[in-house]
Amino acid sequence: MKVYLDGDSCPRAVREFAAKSCQRYAIPLFCVANRAIPFDEPGSVILQVVGAQEGAADDALTEQALPGDLVLTRDIPLAARLVERGVMVINDRGTIYTRENVRERLSVRNFMADLRASGIQADTTGVWGKKEWEAFVRSWDKVFHRLLKAKTGVAKDDTALKAPAVPKGLDPERPRE
Repeated sequence: MKVYLDGDSCPRAVREFAAKSCQRYAIPLFCVANRAIPFDEPGSVILQVVGAQEGAADDALTEQALPGDLVLTRDIPLAARLVERGVMVINDRGTIYTRENVRERLSVRNFMADLRASGIQADTTGVWGKKEWEAFVRSWDKVFHRLLKAKTGVAKDDTALKAPAVPKGLDPERPRE
């Protein structure tokens, strides 16, 4: 089992939480991005900086992630590619992508893009805050520990990471760093 982050689209609090979870269980965490992404404890993260061309990080993630791995991204087209390959994918808002729901999400995303392209301003997702953080932590715990159990055959222990409070300094107006 490996964990991959789409570093270009991941809020700092989510990146740090994933890094600490992976470090705790000695699971490799790869952050793939087209620029260096800061972490509080960079030694526990393998940063892979790819070229600046459009889709380079997505292509790298698609090539490297395998069934049994977990990818964290808010990029719906990337999620669709990965789910089709049997990779578990979640986003920073707690959505667990499946073969059933990713097609619908991709269809809605493409429809909204068409509306924007035609000059119609559609509502956006909104800010990332406490509600999204709590949904993410629940989804992460569910998927991460399911994959960990499949890898090791050991169920999570009672000392596993509990849903932490919203990180100090979480600024809903600043969803990414």
